[in-house]
Amino acid sequence: MSYNIDPELSAILEVMPTLEFDDPIQARAGIAEMSALMGDSIDETGVEIEDRNIPGPAGALEVPIRIYKPRDLSATTAGLLYIHGGGFVVGNLDSEHAGPVSVCRELGIVVVSTGYRKAPEDPYPAGLEDCYASLQWLHTNTEALNVDPARIAVRGGSAGGGLTASLVLLARDRGGPAICFQYLGIPELDDRLATVSMTEFTDTPLWNRPNAINSWKYYLGNDYSPGGENVPYTAAPARASIDDLRGLPAAYVSTMEFDPLRDEGIEYALKLLQAGVNVELHSYPGTFHGSELVIDAAVSQRGAAEGLEALRRGLKLAG
Repeated sequence: MSYNIDPELSAILEVMPTLEFDDPIQARAGIAEMSALMGDSIDETGVEIEDRNIPGPAGALEVPIRIYKPRDLSATTAGLLYIHGGGFVVGNLDSEHAGPVSVCRELGIVVVSTGYRKAPEDPYPAGLEDCYASLQWLHTNTEALNVDPARIAVRGGSAGGGLTASLVLLARDRGGPAICFQYLGIPELDDRLATVSMTEFTDTPLWNRPNAINSWKYYLGNDYSPGGENVPYTAAPARASIDDLRGLPAAYVSTMEFDPLRDEGIEYALKLLQAGVNVELHSYPGTFHGSELVIDAAVSQRGAAEGLEALRRGLKLAG
């Protein structure tokens, strides 16, 4: 198909690596290579960074996390659990290192990034349980981290956005740690793969219907069938009813025009609104999944600025 992509974003298409999920090992190698290239240009000025391993869910290994704190932080501030993307299959603490660094520095908050387990080796609910363990650890250590326990948000993009939505639901259902705000960036939410954008966008850059099919197949594993009747909403939040979503924290949702995930993100935002949840929804024209990596493009800069402002408001930070 032909897509009316923003001209400022078109140039990257010639050099953007092809991401295919037929082979998870190969896909991980490609993401690792791209992350290594980008890592050299990340400005970490003003940010203290520490890697740790924390207790995982019962019977599981420890969870690697990375803590980002403003240098010389003395006063209590807000906290953010950051969940990276990667189709539930690829990605790690390094693949989105730039995001937590930027959020920490720009907002002056403490960010904890979690290195949850991946499918297909560890299908649902392994990764989600690791995220829940990370949220528990953050709440347990608020005093040591100088974090206000009443101002902890969760943010993720793509599969990380889906895990963010799942974590908010899981924490609510378990009566677990409080979350004041959920940031759902281009979220992967629906295993049924039946929306118009998911049906039509079979060859869009970076993410497309074939990748989505493999992603859900790996993530749900042998216990659940993608599109089947027994998939819980903590695996695929789009399956939640309006009543299931009542009482959840305020949300920010972003979508990209030429992204197969576009419609499920918009529909989830609408369902949250219908459930009485405060929602800010942005759908960016001429964009595709991952196009925000072209940081100099005007639409990318606008998206980054609006996302930061949404977090600022959600965490009740001074302007």
